[in-house]
Amino acid sequence: MRYVSTRGAAPILDFQAATLAGLASDGGLYVPEAWPRFSEAEIAAMAGRSYVEVAVRVCAPFTAGALDEAALRDVFTRAYGRFAHAAVVPLKQLDHRHFLLELFHGPTLAFKDVALQSLGLLFERFLGQSGQHITVIGATSGDTGSAAIDALAGRSGVEVCMLHPHGRVSEVQRRQMTTVLDANIHNIAIDGNFDDAQAIVKAMFNDAAFAARFPLAAVNSINWARLLFQVVYYFTSALSLGAPHRAVSYAVPTGNFGDVFAGYVAAQMGLPIERLVVATNRNDILHRALTSGDYSAGTVAPTDAPSMDIQVSSNFERLLFDLSGRDAAALAAAMAEFEATKKLALPQAWLAKADLFTSARVDADEMADTMRWALANTGELLDPHTAIGLAAARRDSGTAPMVTLATAHPAKFPAAVAAATGVHPDLPARLADLMTRPERYDIAPANLQAIEAYVAQRAKAK
Repeated sequence: MRYVSTRGAAPILDFQAATLAGLASDGGLYVPEAWPRFSEAEIAAMAGRSYVEVAVRVCAPFTAGALDEAALRDVFTRAYGRFAHAAVVPLKQLDHRHFLLELFHGPTLAFKDVALQSLGLLFERFLGQSGQHITVIGATSGDTGSAAIDALAGRSGVEVCMLHPHGRVSEVQRRQMTTVLDANIHNIAIDGNFDDAQAIVKAMFNDAAFAARFPLAAVNSINWARLLFQVVYYFTSALSLGAPHRAVSYAVPTGNFGDVFAGYVAAQMGLPIERLVVATNRNDILHRALTSGDYSAGTVAPTDAPSMDIQVSSNFERLLFDLSGRDAAALAAAMAEFEATKKLALPQAWLAKADLFTSARVDADEMADTMRWALANTGELLDPHTAIGLAAARRDSGTAPMVTLATAHPAKFPAAVAAATGVHPDLPARLADLMTRPERYDIAPANLQAIEAYVAQRAKAK
């Protein structure tokens, strides 16, 4: 399998090189040269198999030439052995049509663990084989940072510099990052929002002089391998509900578009997905883009669903690449326009090809109402992000089973959950002492020069 940049000017890479590179050198994102596709019989043959075995089958076409099935099986067995539920991502029924896919049984209680536990093991494997040393640079609106840090803490050959917006993540999210005291972990709270942090990270990758001094890698959803591993739970959940002989729909609380794009990939591979509902909060750039073609960034508004407080959704570029007919030159020009003006009117011809998607904007009142409805009618306590997904799911008028991705444990957002439901969610026993662990992090201005200076003091040069 070969990987190409959405902007067409970066080298074509294999899976290992694309994994270690993260962002393409031309500023684009790596995608497979072509989507592999399973037959109905091949999908049906996955039914009843363990999560690890489905993961091997789904991912093998993408890792060909870099990892064989035995290596994949070893990575997934070790990664998902750390999850607190034997099903890894259990599916829970709410009513006759609606289901929750619980993605939060990993070490840091968020869906990011599903991909990052495996990605951490891949980094260690690839770096050990090559003798390389890398510096992982990341920006997080909360969950990616803690999941990446847990996955990479203490691993040889890796330094981690993780940016988060100071004061704009929940206390649980912050502490899951800042209480990890391994020497290779460096937390940076920037005086800005998540979009500022993400822009700094992308600018650092695009700074040719800096990248020439330090080998940089990405773990957020701009990294193709991370996104690939999220494709698996669309297959396992759909198989549980009757696929490939029955179509399934999904509602996905969405910020950076990676999780819902994984559903799009599953559909391209032949999984019968009827609809992907993109659920946003008041930071609704994706809702506007999909309904009217208005892909224009506004000002980030802080909410009780901070992982969705984003106005620039990096992974949307991957979808636009396909919607453009994989016209890298056209996509590069469009993204240059957006990066210069923060505005882009999507061509109607592109939008017409996005018929798999619908979208919904859910405000704070509807989010809280949904949390109360879920508790009263199903006994389920939801975090704010999952509640936004379920609110969007309940608006949908289709007839296919509707799966809402439950992206975080409610205890990651105790204040918001308690305010809506009157119930204070407790952390699982394995994290019961989190609020008393010592913290370590640095505060820095939200500018590229300051962060590059910080990283240069800690990274290992080439």
